[in-house]
Amino acid sequence: MPQIIVLPHEEICPEGAVLNAEQGISICDALLENGIEIEHACEKSCACTTCHVIVREGFDSLEESDENEDDYLDKAWGLEPESRLSCQAMLAAEDLVIEIPKYTINMVSEHH
Repeated sequence: MPQIIVLPHEEICPEGAVLNAEQGISICDALLENGIEIEHACEKSCACTTCHVIVREGFDSLEESDENEDDYLDKAWGLEPESRLSCQAMLAAEDLVIEIPKYTINMVSEHH
């Protein structure tokens, strides 16, 4: 069971977190199941960038992003080479360290 280490985020996860997650689920689902309310305005359908994360460690264990995800990532605030949409990145066996960017391009926060 891989672990996800979430680096501190001022609003979403001020203390950071370490959580266990099931292999094969999305990073977004793992965060939500563990009480980390990452935005996901498109309901995890790969139609926005609000669930953008930066994978600081373990990036190579994830399957490559597809063209649709890459197109949306190009619009994400603070894009880095290790950026992924957390709704599309499925957990493998390796642990991850992720950072949730400070901002999204979503103008209205929708709490789910």
